[in-house]
Amino acid sequence: MKKLLYLCTALLVAAAVQAQTTWTIDKVHSKIGFSVSHMVVSETEGVFKDYTATVVSKSDDFNGAEVTFAAKVASIDTDNERRDNHLRSPDFFDAEKYPEITFKGTLVKEGAKYKLKGDFTMKGVTKKVEFDVVYGGTINTGRGVKAGFKVNGVINRQDYGVSWANKLAGGEMVVGDEVTLNIKVELDKRA
Repeated sequence: MKKLLYLCTALLVAAAVQAQTTWTIDKVHSKIGFSVSHMVVSETEGVFKDYTATVVSKSDDFNGAEVTFAAKVASIDTDNERRDNHLRSPDFFDAEKYPEITFKGTLVKEGAKYKLKGDFTMKGVTKKVEFDVVYGGTINTGRGVKAGFKVNGVINRQDYGVSWANKLAGGEMVVGDEVTLNIKVELDKRA
């Protein structure tokens, strides 16, 4: 009887493990981007070039999938070396003291729409966030299965202690507080 119980338990565990699918980010076809207002009249855009992400899904439609993400702050790139160095400094991200921006949460399907909900950590501060997600679907390329997503949301940099705040002569902020996240992700199904 003990052997039968052990065998049944082992089969159930094996089935549960097989029911999970792990996906990793295809960095060649993904972009971790952001934009923020600059001098009130325009926007500055940037990306993080060094990042990792994993998605573990138990369903084909990704509902309830567990998402983990980390970006290396030092990899920030706004196409301006002077500005990038300032962003890495203690005035902004303090990359030496806080080397990563992380997210850990869940992809949730709500009707036909998706939300990414979880803990976003930047500069040592963790806050609950919720971002809009567009699921582009999956495709078998003949060399593997891919899935695509767009993630959009807004965070307030002040909430995370990113508080550098010079003002223009009229009192307007040089850099806005709201940062828009524009993330495009292509995932590879792990074999």
